[in-house]
Amino acid sequence: MTVRAGAATDVGRVRKVNEDSVLADRSVFMVADGMGGHAAGEVASKIAVDAFVPLAEAPVRRRDDLVHALELANRRILESVARHPEQTGMGTTAAGLAVVNAGGSDHWAVFNVGDSRVYRYVDGRTRQVTVDHSEVRELVEAGIITEAEAAKHPLRNVVTRSLGSDPAPTPDVWVFPPHPGERFVVCSDGLSGELPLERIHALVSEFDDPQECAEALVSAAVEAGGRDNVSVVVVALDAGDDDDEDVDTAPRAGTGAAR
Repeated sequence: MTVRAGAATDVGRVRKVNEDSVLADRSVFMVADGMGGHAAGEVASKIAVDAFVPLAEAPVRRRDDLVHALELANRRILESVARHPEQTGMGTTAAGLAVVNAGGSDHWAVFNVGDSRVYRYVDGRTRQVTVDHSEVRELVEAGIITEAEAAKHPLRNVVTRSLGSDPAPTPDVWVFPPHPGERFVVCSDGLSGELPLERIHALVSEFDDPQECAEALVSAAVEAGGRDNVSVVVVALDAGDDDDEDVDTAPRAGTGAAR
C-alpha cells in the first residue's frame, strides 16, 4: 500500500493571524485549530501538533498512543498557561488520522477533540467520520434545530471540548481497516464552515494529487468567504505493488499561511 499526502493552510480574508497548525508526516496527519486570539491560540495549536511528532517517527503506533499524545498536549498547554498568565484562555481543537497497529496489522485510527473534522472518501462517497464537539451539534442531535439551521446558528463556533481544559477532555477515537483507493480530508472548521459536503466531495473527486487537492480545498474556502483560518490535510491510500509505505507531505509540521 502506498500513502500519499498533501497539506495547505491559509489565514483567510478576515483574521490577521493564522492560529492553525498542521502535521503531515509519515503515518500521522493532523490539524489543530487554536483558540483564544490574543490569548495565543497559535501557541496552543503548535503545542498540540508537537506532541504528535514523536509518534510520526515511531516504528509502531497503537490507539492508546494517540490518546496519550492528546493528554500530553493538554497538560503542556496548561503548563504553558501557568508559566505565562497572559495566555489564560488559550486552547485548541485537534483532529487527525494515523496508521496504528491493531490485531497485528495496520489500521487507520481517526481521532478528534472539538469541531475540526475528518472526512472519508471511499467507493465514490464522502462522509464525515468525526462528530463535532460543539453546541450546535448537541442541539441538532436533540432535535432542537436542523442541520441547515446549525450552519447559521450564533453558537456554531462554540466547542464543548478542547485541549487546554481542566479536567482533560475525552477524545473520540475510531479504529478501522484500510481500504485501497480511499482518501481522507482532515480540516479545521475554516473549511467545513465555508464549503458544504457536496463541494468538498466534488473537489476530492476531481484531484488525484493530494497536494493539489489540499490547495484546491483551501482556495475554495477562502473564495467562499474565508471568514476563518483554513487548514487541510489530504491523505490518499493507493494500491501499490509492495507493502512499503511512502508518504509525500507538505508541510511536515507548522503554522501560518504557507501553501
